[in-house]
Amino acid sequence: MNKLANMRHWSERMGPGFGMSRPNMNMTAITPQHKPVHGSSPILSPTSAETPIHYSFNVPFASDLAGPNVEDILYATSGAVERWTHPADAPDDVPIYELPVHAQNVTNLRKLCKDLTGGPLPIEAYVKSSEPKRVKGQVTNVCLSGSPELVHKSRETILNDTPLALRCTVVDVDGDLVIDTAQTALKSHVVEHLDQIAAFCGVDVFLLGPKFASLIDGQNSNGDAGRDQRWRVAIYGDMESAEHAKTRVLIFIDRLLGRVVDGTILELSLHTVVCGRSRKNIKLIESTTNTAIYFPPPFSQVYRYCPIGAQRRNPEEIFITGDTPQNIALAKQKIHELVTRTRIFMKDAIVSAAKIDSILLSRLDKVRKIMETNGTFIQFPALASQRSMIRIQGVEGLHVERTVRDIMSLTGQFYSASWWIQQADTSRLPSPNDIRNMLSDICANSDADVAFDKLTFTITGSDDAVKAALMVISEIRFVTRSQYQIRVKIELANEHKEFVSGKKNGKINKIMGQSSVQIIFDGFNEYNFNIDVCGANYEAMKTGLMLVEQEMPASISFHVPDQYHKRIIGIGGQHIQRIMKKHSVFVKFSNAMDRGGVGREDDDIKVDNVICRTPARNAQNLELVKSEILDMVDRVDSEFTSQTVNVDRLYHRQLIARLNQLEELEKKWNCKIIFPSTETASDDVTISGPEWQVPHCVDEFLGMVPDNHDLVLASTPELIKFLESAQFTKDLVPKLKAQYVVEVHVKEDENELTEDGKPTVTLLWTFTRNNAGGVRDAIDFLNSNLAAAGIEATTVKGAIPRPKSDSFEESLQYFDSKLLQHAPPVSTDSPTKASFSEDVARERSTIFDKLRKPGSMSSISSFLDRRKNSSHSPAGSFFKNGSSNVSKSSLISIESTRSFNADRNPWNDSGVNLPDDDTTPWPTRHFGNGSGSSSDHKTSQLQHPGDATPKHTIRASIDSGRDSGRPSTSHSTNSGYPGPIGPPRS
Repeated sequence: MNKLANMRHWSERMGPGFGMSRPNMNMTAITPQHKPVHGSSPILSPTSAETPIHYSFNVPFASDLAGPNVEDILYATSGAVERWTHPADAPDDVPIYELPVHAQNVTNLRKLCKDLTGGPLPIEAYVKSSEPKRVKGQVTNVCLSGSPELVHKSRETILNDTPLALRCTVVDVDGDLVIDTAQTALKSHVVEHLDQIAAFCGVDVFLLGPKFASLIDGQNSNGDAGRDQRWRVAIYGDMESAEHAKTRVLIFIDRLLGRVVDGTILELSLHTVVCGRSRKNIKLIESTTNTAIYFPPPFSQVYRYCPIGAQRRNPEEIFITGDTPQNIALAKQKIHELVTRTRIFMKDAIVSAAKIDSILLSRLDKVRKIMETNGTFIQFPALASQRSMIRIQGVEGLHVERTVRDIMSLTGQFYSASWWIQQADTSRLPSPNDIRNMLSDICANSDADVAFDKLTFTITGSDDAVKAALMVISEIRFVTRSQYQIRVKIELANEHKEFVSGKKNGKINKIMGQSSVQIIFDGFNEYNFNIDVCGANYEAMKTGLMLVEQEMPASISFHVPDQYHKRIIGIGGQHIQRIMKKHSVFVKFSNAMDRGGVGREDDDIKVDNVICRTPARNAQNLELVKSEILDMVDRVDSEFTSQTVNVDRLYHRQLIARLNQLEELEKKWNCKIIFPSTETASDDVTISGPEWQVPHCVDEFLGMVPDNHDLVLASTPELIKFLESAQFTKDLVPKLKAQYVVEVHVKEDENELTEDGKPTVTLLWTFTRNNAGGVRDAIDFLNSNLAAAGIEATTVKGAIPRPKSDSFEESLQYFDSKLLQHAPPVSTDSPTKASFSEDVARERSTIFDKLRKPGSMSSISSFLDRRKNSSHSPAGSFFKNGSSNVSKSSLISIESTRSFNADRNPWNDSGVNLPDDDTTPWPTRHFGNGSGSSSDHKTSQLQHPGDATPKHTIRASIDSGRDSGRPSTSHSTNSGYPGPIGPPRS
């Protein structure tokens, strides 16, 4: 029995709602038929509903979102340039948040709050925009004063009538689809349709030129030799509107490609369920019917904002494009068959309303990933609605349970705290205006929501945000001059209770003795419980909280095939016991039976089945344990990792149509090939599997992807004679194919001329992407044969530069030696990638100086002339069996990537300080950029709400997604719960 429990509240815990509610000693009881206990706001103190409160929160405008580069704009919809670019007379150092679009959003918010204040209801709303010292950029804050009910209703109105989380989404499009070559201008119907999309969806649309980037090597780390320079359609707007417009742009591109468009209606809650885990069901339908299926965003009913004059997308409408109406009808039939044989399992869960809002505002990307991974749907209440019930549904109870646990782990990323001021000097109490300024400053400097009611601060937000808010409050004079009590509430999974408390609560008792705080375990429900850290002194509470966080479970999970478990455990567990004692880390294994039985799909077999757990203060030993365990695993089954390759999204459809070859490839290399969702318009294909097998699978996969490169040479009689000779056609061409796996074809383009206006000849090199590195060698081989024949070839376009041999190359010019030859500068201009060297600058200056003004298309012919050599050619017979055409000479290096995690701090993001970190109880706070991108882990300052505790580089492993046993905090992409559900075996 837990002797630390608050005995006065056992009656509440043992009541009818035991196991499903979270009693809070600071809240008044509410009858279940009206609203659950946690349905009420965490800011409420035990006062009557009529008592006015002050509530302050930041509005996530994303005011750090910059507009497009003016030089890249070829066309823009009405008013887009004026909203997303600075005026011509603006200084160079003008901040981004002063863009007209961001300034107008703040103005509209001020008007809305002014209307609320002047309305018939007794509510006051004030807006304050500031640039706090601890945060880079502008923060816009709203402070509400009134009764709790009106405050919450007003907050709901503000958040749902304001464009939150502005973003830019980009769709790549082939320039030939939008250019009228006869009139050297944009096609009129393309311009009209972009205008219609912008007006219908309430967004701003820009048509931008290709994104130029220097290509140093002919083959990058992903085996990418180069692609056509596609134009970009950039869409700016709020989250829902931008997604809506993006889908309509994709559908329009399909129409330009000659595809038929149709749609069907399906209940929103069934979308992700019907798609299956990792969308495998939909990918199968798309491959068999040669269609593209566009689903709406799964959170359409969470946000109610819609721009003025725009139309929201029907959340139940699914768009389908295909080559023929028959294919679309077949796809509809298959979707209907999926729905009819789907059995739904549902489960409800209780999450505090404040944490639901935090998840909706800053963790939707993680929620979407959870839903796609498990093939489940999560029904959230509307934003700021103060409802605390969520519903999860899926086709299997196991997947529903995993989803619930993953969501519950997200709630542990957010803290709540209360600061009670006792026996305050009434003569020094702040005025209502001072309170509003004080709360706004606290919010702006911490990014937490803060309420003030009867001398009580209540703070909610991410772990770092809550601790930063407490630090700001501790610097307020009237607070520190009074007696006070602080309570911080942490949510943790039930399975970690004994881990944190220790035997007979030894760890907790020791912490309470060291820091003079009180620690209470309370609020148990089916999944989580609360740890309350209470103290009468700020420094004592900070120390106690730091010590509690150091006792939190830091864990890492990964996959080891079941056949190695006995070898690792050893006879009587001697091997694993030795490792555990050596590093003070607990290791747990689970087999297929623990994960739901034998015979499940392959996805379940590769889930994390080894969990290593230790207190956060010992987190540095987790990687050592993992390394020792993997050393006992054969190299072919070593740690699972993933690699991303870039393939034109339109070619995904042809690859998915070859599903049988892809399945053979997956079985051959024990890997998984994952294509992105159709509606994301992403080029990235993820290949995951054992780290020693993934490079082989990537190489063979790229062998199925065709590519080409144009090499333009100045035409001379000698060169034409050589290219028409039998030596070239019967001897040289077969050698190029045999030695470099590259084919070459000769063609002449009348429009392609040298700088002197003389004719040229073009050599079209065709190859598969895995052999891209051989193109440069093949060109060198051809040049050597031309030189042997006494022919001097002048390259006009398409030369590929040699990479620098070493870091000392620049210093060789200072040595006068015949052995150290100086490589002459090579003029390069490869159409398969972005342009090179001086040609890039010259091309940009001659093209975009003429086209930088939207709608000015009179001089576009020069742009068309320069990009003709970068067109894609359809895959011929050479590529039909590309998977067997694996290059041996250009195979990607398969050296061990275990060093990828060598410098990683496995205890990622709880604000925990290990003993060797710092002498202060809390480290200096680091902020994220709020983008929600799990790949951005550079230390920066907070610009708008989002993930805010980057502590390490995330390990690139698709099967190691649960790196943190406790609910990971602000910047974790991990669930915090072990993958297997069921009793472990050791």
